[in-house]
Amino acid sequence: MDNNERFLIVDDDPVFTRVLSRAMTKRGFDAKVCRSAESALELTAEWHPDYATLDLKMDGASGLTIIEHLRAINPEIRIVVLTGYASITTAVEAIKLGATQYLPKPANADDILSALQQNEGDADIEIEETPMSVNRLEWEHINKVLNEHDGNISATARALGMHRRTLQRKLAKHPVRK
Repeated sequence: MDNNERFLIVDDDPVFTRVLSRAMTKRGFDAKVCRSAESALELTAEWHPDYATLDLKMDGASGLTIIEHLRAINPEIRIVVLTGYASITTAVEAIKLGATQYLPKPANADDILSALQQNEGDADIEIEETPMSVNRLEWEHINKVLNEHDGNISATARALGMHRRTLQRKLAKHPVRK
């Protein structure tokens, strides 16, 4: 990766962004941090990044909402979506929208740079021997239905036949790992 390339970090976690920004600056990048998707849209009106990490779940809009904008201003941009709320649905959507890679948190600078450099999928990836747990399947199904309803909690709750507050409590929890 070339020196002086621009690296955008969009995440609402101040500790993570400070550490990642410092790590990328030490590696020769011109790194800038935005704490929301909205502020990233403002910054990128004048400053066009070559690389970006986008947090999936932030206050305000999701990092997914700015992928197409970033691709429009720089079709060659490499984007990694980072999240502590990983699901199959959001991973698929991130890639369909144009993200280069999708990583669960925690991820360090080396993990992120490695993901940004990947150009092709890995057919030799380890395949789990055991199926997903019922709790994980529920999490995946909820996220699929939520995505189908464009993030509308009330419409999703109706579609799932559950109370809106129950759905909100389930979404507030971290997903079950397996």
